[in-house]
Amino acid sequence: MKEPPKKVRIIGGIWRSRLLSVLDLPGLRPSTDRIRETLFNWLGQDLRGLSCLDLFAGTGALGFEAASRHAQSVTLLEKNKKAHAHLLNSFAALQSTPAPGQVHILHQDSVAFLKQQADYSSNLIFVDPPFQEEDLLERALTEAGRICDDRAGGGIYVEFPANRLLEDVEALLPEWYCTKYLEAGQVKACLFRSRRD
Repeated sequence: MKEPPKKVRIIGGIWRSRLLSVLDLPGLRPSTDRIRETLFNWLGQDLRGLSCLDLFAGTGALGFEAASRHAQSVTLLEKNKKAHAHLLNSFAALQSTPAPGQVHILHQDSVAFLKQQADYSSNLIFVDPPFQEEDLLERALTEAGRICDDRAGGGIYVEFPANRLLEDVEALLPEWYCTKYLEAGQVKACLFRSRRD
């Protein structure tokens, strides 16, 4: 597998072209520019009114991209202490141009956070766990499917390893369907929408 980049850039919104540094941590694999550009073409360039949840924030590339595009609120979760501290520093640097919505960066395990939230909902959930922790995707999607309310737009965005079948991931979200799909190198990505619509 390729070595991760040392920096990733925010590709749209008020923080366009700002760089986020990437820590050298096991399992940290930031979403590439190409994948993020495709995702935000699927979602639209303006996320006003949406609440977003980045379950495995890592570098913050997905969550900060959503905040840059005027999401009403963005919550980034990161359980690694170093990565969490790095997210706080990155956000402080971005704040020379204040975020248009609320941004919360929490040092917490994603699945535990989701299980504790009885009345919590989010319009758009990013699920991009470390690929080497295979059961993490299943546990996260079970909870994400429960709390995601995509009626105002959004959905559940999932990145998973290229050697995993889309059908296997779809089976983890029986009340959802894949509306957009991408393969890019070692990564597959899918945007799920609720069957309630």
